[in-house]
Amino acid sequence: MNNRLINWFKYASPQSFYPLAGKMIPWFVALATVFGAAGLWLGLAVAPTDFQQGEGYRIIFIHVPASWMSMFIYLVMAFWAALGLAYNTRLSGMMAQALAPTGALMAFLSLWTGALWGKPMWGTWWVWDARLTSELILLFLYIGFIALQAAIDDPRRADKAGAVLALVGSVNIPIIYFSVKWWNTLHQGASVSLNKAPAMASIMLWGMLLLALSFWMYSIAVALYRARTIMLERERGTEWVKEVLQREGAK
Repeated sequence: MNNRLINWFKYASPQSFYPLAGKMIPWFVALATVFGAAGLWLGLAVAPTDFQQGEGYRIIFIHVPASWMSMFIYLVMAFWAALGLAYNTRLSGMMAQALAPTGALMAFLSLWTGALWGKPMWGTWWVWDARLTSELILLFLYIGFIALQAAIDDPRRADKAGAVLALVGSVNIPIIYFSVKWWNTLHQGASVSLNKAPAMASIMLWGMLLLALSFWMYSIAVALYRARTIMLERERGTEWVKEVLQREGAK
C-alpha cells in the first residue's frame, strides 16, 4: 500500500507528470469523440420532439452538460489551488491555470445556449434571474482568475493569488446549484436528481448524460494538453525540458 502511494506521489513532479499526461490525452480524446457522437445521435436523431417546447428543446443536450461542467471544473480548479496553497507543489498551480480557460468556455456556452433557449421559452434573451446571474458571475470569476495570473510575472506568486481567488469564488457554486430552490426564478428546476426519478424520457436522459461524459473527457484532454505546455514554459532551462524538446524536435 505504501509503495503504491509513493508511486502516485512521484507524479506531483512536472517532470514525471508530463509524459503521463501525454499518454492519457489520446485516450480522453477518443472517449470524448465516441461519447459525443453517441450523445448527439440520441439527442438529435432518436429523442422524440418535446410536446411543449417542440424541436427547440434539443439545445439542452449542449446547455445542460456545459452548465454542469462549468461548475465542476471550477471546483476541480479550486481543489488544485487548495493543494498548491497547502503543499506548495508546482504542479497544482499549473493544473489550476490549465483548467481555467476550459471552465470559462463551458460557462460561456452555458450562458449562450441558455439565451438561445430562453428567447422562445421566456420571450427574452436575458433576465436577471438568480441562476443566470450567478452563472454570469462564474464566467467573470474564470476571466478574473486568468487575468490575475497573467498580470503577475512571478508564477509562484501568480499561483498563490489565483488560488485565493479560486477558493473564495467557490462559494458561488452552491449558489448556482441551489438558486432555483432558494429564490423564485424563471429558470426551471433540475431535470436530473439523485433522490428522485428524472423529469424526462429515458432516451433524452441518456443523450444528455453521454454528452456530459463527452464534455468531461474533452475537458480533461484539453487541460492535460494545456498543462504540458505550461510545464514546458515554466520549467524551461531545466535538463528534463531540454531533453523533451530535443526528443520531440527529433521526431
